[in-house]
Amino acid sequence: MPYVMVDIESDGPIPGDYSMICFGAVIVEPELNRTFYGKLKPISVQFIPDALAVSGFTREECLAFDDPKQVMEQFQEWLASNCKGRTMFVSDNNGFDWQFINWYFHHFIGKNPFGFSSTNLGSLYKGMQKDTFVNFKHLRKTKHTHDPVDDARGNAEALLQMKEMGLKISFS
Repeated sequence: MPYVMVDIESDGPIPGDYSMICFGAVIVEPELNRTFYGKLKPISVQFIPDALAVSGFTREECLAFDDPKQVMEQFQEWLASNCKGRTMFVSDNNGFDWQFINWYFHHFIGKNPFGFSSTNLGSLYKGMQKDTFVNFKHLRKTKHTHDPVDDARGNAEALLQMKEMGLKISFS
């Protein structure tokens, strides 16, 4: 089962009222060279300046980004060409990242190629360690920059390290 590590940046806390500004995805495999990056034009006039600032983009820059439907279609095509069989969505904060990707897929495409499930990387590590207070972030090699491809890559590195530590997982 292919695992796809995803990270998103947004201009607010929920999809629909606010917009996903950009997202990155990385196929989890040793090379970590199959990546996707999308920048999406806002779907709402509402935005929270502090939330948008995390992405490093201004509102004016975001208004020139690509049509969200087009980006989601491109992401769907990328997933289909890079993943065979059921594809698993995984992220550092799947409660946040999943809600945006799921909403955007359903809103613009009519379905989510990931299905109805996702995996939380932090919870997976806590379970491995049998400790709800531990954090996986020291396993990243790529610095967390809020560039969603960098952040997805760093999280994928952590998942690969977790496999080296004994996690039973298959990336095929």
